[in-house]
Amino acid sequence: MDIYDISFFLSTMWVGPFWFYMLVYPQSERTTMLMKGPWFFVGPIAIWFAITLLNPSGLIELFQDMVNPANSLGALASLLATPAGASAAWAHMVAGDIFVTRWIWKRSLEQNTNHWVMRSSVFFGVMLMPIGIAIHMLLGNMQSESEDEVVENQI
Repeated sequence: MDIYDISFFLSTMWVGPFWFYMLVYPQSERTTMLMKGPWFFVGPIAIWFAITLLNPSGLIELFQDMVNPANSLGALASLLATPAGASAAWAHMVAGDIFVTRWIWKRSLEQNTNHWVMRSSVFFGVMLMPIGIAIHMLLGNMQSESEDEVVENQI
């Protein structure tokens, strides 16, 4: 295993416990404590910086090549085709996924979202973030609207 394999593994494993607690124990005090500070996304961000510092030429070349808009996509593809580029991109995606998943989790608690909708949203928030957001926005909001109608009908 080289440094890029290790960084890929570490960035993935870093978010695992945070995701697990939001998924399995969403209302636990321990989950709330874990998700309070920035620790849930600091690991992948630190890994991204470490990879970038180990191989700054990739990022420099990317910015130089992006000066020409016709070559922007090609420059990005070239960078991502390297172990350093793929590992850095993965750390970046994992940090974004866990950050958005925390938002989904927190918002679900605030809105008292159905636990199956919350768990589905949190599950997909890390696995396939756009699907997690879609589930949360569509099903979480539908539930809130239907609860509002029930309250209005009771008044």
